[in-house]
Amino acid sequence: TYIATGEGWLYLASVLDLGSRRWLGYSMADHMRTELVVDALTMAAGTRGGRTDGIIFHGDRGSQYMSHDYRQQVADLGMLQSVGRTGVCWDNAVAESAWSSLKRELVHRRRFATRFEARQAIFAWINRYNTRRRHSSLGYTAPNEWETNYHQPKANPAA
Repeated sequence: TYIATGEGWLYLASVLDLGSRRWLGYSMADHMRTELVVDALTMAAGTRGGRTDGIIFHGDRGSQYMSHDYRQQVADLGMLQSVGRTGVCWDNAVAESAWSSLKRELVHRRRFATRFEARQAIFAWINRYNTRRRHSSLGYTAPNEWETNYHQPKANPAA
C-alpha cells in the first residue's frame, strides 16, 4: 500500500501470518520495486527464525510479486507461492483488512511531513497491532499472545 507524505509517497509492503494475524515482516521505501517486497519477505523469514520450509505465501498478481527475483526468493526460502485472481480483493482478505485498519486508525487521521515521520508512526502502529490488537478469530487475544499460546506444549488429557 502507499502513504502520502510531504516528501511524496511512502510505499509499504508487508507479510502477515494468516493464522495469527501477526505482521511478520514489512518494508517501507520511496519506490515500489521488487526489493521492497523481497525485503518484507526476508524480514518475515527472520521473524520465524528461518523456519520457512513448506510455508505458503499468498499475494496478489502485482508485478513485484510476479517478478523473477521475488519468485526466486520464495523458492530459496523453501516456500510455496500462491497468487490471487486478478482484480479479486477477497482472495487476499486478511491483508486487505490489515491495510484498512492501518489506514483508518493511523494514515487517514494525520498528515506526515516526512517519510521518516510516517515510518516511525507505522512501526509503532504495527507493534501495537501485534501486541495489543484483539481479534475475535483468535479468541479475543492479540497476535503475539495467540502465537505464544499456540506454541505452548499441550497437556495430554487423562485417558
